[in-house]
Amino acid sequence: MHVGIIGTGYVGLVTGACFAEFGVFVTCIDKDKDKIKSLKKGKIPFYEPGLDELVKRNVQQGRLTFTTKTDKAVKSSLVLFIAVGTPRRGDGAADMRYVEAVAKEIAANMDDYKVIVTKSTVPVGTGKKIEAIIAKTLKEKIDFDMVSNPEFLREGSAIEDFMRPNRVVIGANNPHAIAIMKDLYKPLYLIETPFVITNIETAELIKYASNAFLATKISFINEVANLCEKIGADVHMVAKGMGLDKRIGPKFLHPGPGYGGSCLPKDTNALLKMSEENHEKLSIVDAVVKVNERQKKRVIEKMHDAMGSVRGKTIAVLGLSFKPNTDDIRESPAIDIIGRLISDEANVKAYDPQAMNNMKKVFGGIEYCDSAEKAIEGADAVVVLTDWDEFKYIKLDVFADKMKGNVLVDGRNMYDVAALSKRGMTCFNLGRI
Repeated sequence: MHVGIIGTGYVGLVTGACFAEFGVFVTCIDKDKDKIKSLKKGKIPFYEPGLDELVKRNVQQGRLTFTTKTDKAVKSSLVLFIAVGTPRRGDGAADMRYVEAVAKEIAANMDDYKVIVTKSTVPVGTGKKIEAIIAKTLKEKIDFDMVSNPEFLREGSAIEDFMRPNRVVIGANNPHAIAIMKDLYKPLYLIETPFVITNIETAELIKYASNAFLATKISFINEVANLCEKIGADVHMVAKGMGLDKRIGPKFLHPGPGYGGSCLPKDTNALLKMSEENHEKLSIVDAVVKVNERQKKRVIEKMHDAMGSVRGKTIAVLGLSFKPNTDDIRESPAIDIIGRLISDEANVKAYDPQAMNNMKKVFGGIEYCDSAEKAIEGADAVVVLTDWDEFKYIKLDVFADKMKGNVLVDGRNMYDVAALSKRGMTCFNLGRI
């Protein structure tokens, strides 16, 4: 089978490389000529563990190709995945310009039956809209089917998530299209992956509802952590006690400076916009978003509690990506927190194993260091925002010996407060005694 993936961003490239690994012939299409040239040379435009090897292997074996020419890819492919961006608009809704443009381009180049699949996260009702756009754009009557096949890829473990997923969701109205999609995912039947077969609208909503629920768990445990600080409880033990209940589970019950990334902030806001348009208030999701915004401010508040004014002080920020094992800084709490520090006239030093080049595009005037220890050296205070493994193994003496001041704001609860106190450090964490 031949498939075309339109869009070589995170979702498109991972999807294309993984399908090629399944033995499918894949053409990845993008209008960015420089990106396509780089991909042909094996250069991946973002950091994802294992993806460079996967792309290289499948290019060498002839199953994965890259092009800027949509027409040939459309004509040669039975299944076409739309994997372009749906960024957040100013009103919170998903911007559908790129998806709609791709739909028109597919229609302009179709010459026989196609299965057209939305892989991008799109508002409920998008399948019908794309179907109408294609039908209107076609020069002659050609049969096609629409499918919603949302992605559930976690940055940092996307290949594992594709190859061994919790579930595959297929939303379609034609049994023939469903059969083609099942055939495409045939290797996953061998490992007994659950398949959810439903209509398009339900599949579209499953993605948003899933991400909103994960965001809810994060905001919930952050609020519990804030309460723990007031009453002398330990949020880690609270989370452990909760997580052992199989109805709740332990995942996403880790306090921090708030969720970020390309999915949870965008999808919760888009879901709120959909609810507004359909006159059905989602009070819980609305509260989740508000709690997340407040949580980012708590990190700064803790620093002010410890130091008073940060004006003229040197603050070291460890961790810029929204989570470890990625260079993605989209909606990262670090952006808000660094912005506040700069507004408060602090001197900011920063280190992250992967995300510094991306952050330089946002904040070009701060000092970027080539190691955590260099960032810590001479700092009046250190704030930890991303739980990279290498940060967990920083020796506590490094903080005590290298810093000018003694304030550590541990936004990921990685360090032993008592051990730091013995070294003369003042450590602020989230919800721990």
